[in-house]
Amino acid sequence: MTTPNAHRLDSIVAEARKNAAQREQGYRERALKLYPWVCTRCTREFTRDNLQQLTVHHRNHNHDDNPPDGSNWELLCIYCHENEHSRYLEAAAGGGGSGSGENKIAAATHNPFAALKGLLDK
Repeated sequence: MTTPNAHRLDSIVAEARKNAAQREQGYRERALKLYPWVCTRCTREFTRDNLQQLTVHHRNHNHDDNPPDGSNWELLCIYCHENEHSRYLEAAAGGGGSGSGENKIAAATHNPFAALKGLLDK
């Protein structure tokens, strides 16, 4: 078994981080030029002073899908963005919470306190 070359691994990780930062900066800047600085969900307006709280959300959740027309992006404040990703993860886990009945979990039927009254009466 060979030991990993620490310098090589460090350079791979550094390059991956640099590429991700460049990719993120690129589509963020383009989205901010295309769209008004307003959260699509809560309609909160942003200025240069608080623009760092406005994020770019990928509608199809694919961060590598960055069409030049911005059709896969929407601007969301950090709170709405977090909420959107939480809902997406819940839906993927089967939690959905939509009440549609497709993924409904059967109600519990076991009653652990069924015989409690009899035990207390003794």
